[in-house]
Amino acid sequence: MPNRWDLVAIPLVLGLLFVISWGTRQVTVPYYAGEVLPLSLNPAYLPEYALRTTLRMVAAMLFSLLFTFTYATYAAKSRRAEALLIPVLDVLQSVPILGFLSITVTGFIDLFHGSMLGPEAAAVFAIFTSQAWNMAFSFYHSLKMIPKDLYQAAHVFQLSPWQRFWKLEVPFALPALVWNSMMSASGGWFFVVASEAISVAGHHILLPGIGSYIAVAIRQQDLTAIGYAIGTMFVVITLYDQLVFRPLVAWSERFRVETVATDAAPGSWVLTLLRRARLIHWLMQVPEALWEASQRFVGSRRPTLPLGLIGHLFHREERLLARLWRYLTIVSVTAATVLFARYVLAEVGYLEIAYVLLLGLITATRVVVLVALAALIWVPVGVWVGQRPRVAQAVQPLAQFLAAFPANLLFPLAVVGIVRYHLNVEIWLSPLMILGTQWYILFNVIAGASVLPGDLREVALNLGLSRWQRWRRLILPGIFPACVTGGLTAFGGAWNASVVAEVVNWGHTQLTATGLGAYIAQQTVAGDYPRIALGIVVMSLYVLVFNRLFWQRLYHYAEERFNLLG
Repeated sequence: MPNRWDLVAIPLVLGLLFVISWGTRQVTVPYYAGEVLPLSLNPAYLPEYALRTTLRMVAAMLFSLLFTFTYATYAAKSRRAEALLIPVLDVLQSVPILGFLSITVTGFIDLFHGSMLGPEAAAVFAIFTSQAWNMAFSFYHSLKMIPKDLYQAAHVFQLSPWQRFWKLEVPFALPALVWNSMMSASGGWFFVVASEAISVAGHHILLPGIGSYIAVAIRQQDLTAIGYAIGTMFVVITLYDQLVFRPLVAWSERFRVETVATDAAPGSWVLTLLRRARLIHWLMQVPEALWEASQRFVGSRRPTLPLGLIGHLFHREERLLARLWRYLTIVSVTAATVLFARYVLAEVGYLEIAYVLLLGLITATRVVVLVALAALIWVPVGVWVGQRPRVAQAVQPLAQFLAAFPANLLFPLAVVGIVRYHLNVEIWLSPLMILGTQWYILFNVIAGASVLPGDLREVALNLGLSRWQRWRRLILPGIFPACVTGGLTAFGGAWNASVVAEVVNWGHTQLTATGLGAYIAQQTVAGDYPRIALGIVVMSLYVLVFNRLFWQRLYHYAEERFNLLG
């Protein structure tokens, strides 16, 4: 029989299902290219706009999880795939969101001709590109850090690859993945203005949502509307935290790998409610049983004859296939380079290419300086928060809100301050690049510090190590992999944010800093595809070089030297 917990849980679940059903129905209405969608700055519409933005965020998050579980897993388990997939991931995370929109928006509108699904899919895809890469990097890195004895235990228990994935690999990576998902959701909020107010190559689409509401408020210099948007975002992010992420953080605590229990594990009233509601618990037994049955079915299936032959061929001719894979990669990269060069050189001269490379160097200098400054500030703060679960619970929604806060809302302050005090645009627009991405460092360090084995911390205290010795011998080595992940994603995010931050608009006033981000933003608005492609490739090239020469070496160093669980 239902108990008193069901009286709260059932209306909550039914209410969520009704809201999702109503919101998803809005995306199937007819839409034709060039049609102007009504969008009002009346605050009465903000709840509807908030719901539609949230549904886009949820859809993008689900696609990001699917991408993470497939792409990162394959990269972590195959050396040949890793050599190709990780550099590709580096490139993808460096491609500006406006670049993705330039390429995809027309295709999505044509694909879902006559339906709102076209622009909705373009917006969801743009949000996906601001979330998926960070999550994939986190999951890939966690898989690489799984101790070998856990794999040996899985082998002893005769777990199939499918069972090993769900019973060992996903649980091990879950705490870091949850924190990175939170950060990725915040990253999605940061770019929601660009995702919902699409202005690419003659396409001007304002999808009903908070992002487009902010874009219109900025264009009309309506500070009151911006205030309403900030208040709505705070409410939505708080609900997001209470209903989704806080239960996930509390649930993921059970997967921490340590032998000493934490003093104060994070809790969640939603998780408690769902666990104690008898009817909900009874209803959940159905999907649980189906899930367990699917695991047994997939895990017990023998490879079909064609798959078995392919596996046997791979095992037998491994050296030959490795050589073939290398040649195919070289041929593919060469062909893509030749095609790209012919496409760009038809419109752009060598002098302009050199100028774009110089612009990239200027933006690179800004990114390196800003990421270094952010690390100096947020690593100590993240360690302090991560080792205190109660503080982490209190800080979590505030950090999420600050991380999600669109830099566009600070444009008025930046423009007014720079114009009034005659400040140098090249310097004072730069902080806008790191405003949204510095939180990657904080969230990853919190995640890294929160999973530091409590038994090691107790041993360090019992041995009488001083604070500096604990930092040097335990904390810094323990959080180093998380720091590298945070620094890498913040680095890529700062490059991406440069497209938004190097050209700032407030009403009819426009301030432009010299850099590659400004170049891409201007060419995107103009719809000059060869120059957009040139800007994106140069940006990707810089990110790739930095990642190969710096971040990847740090990754290997962290994997070999600082795996406390290995």
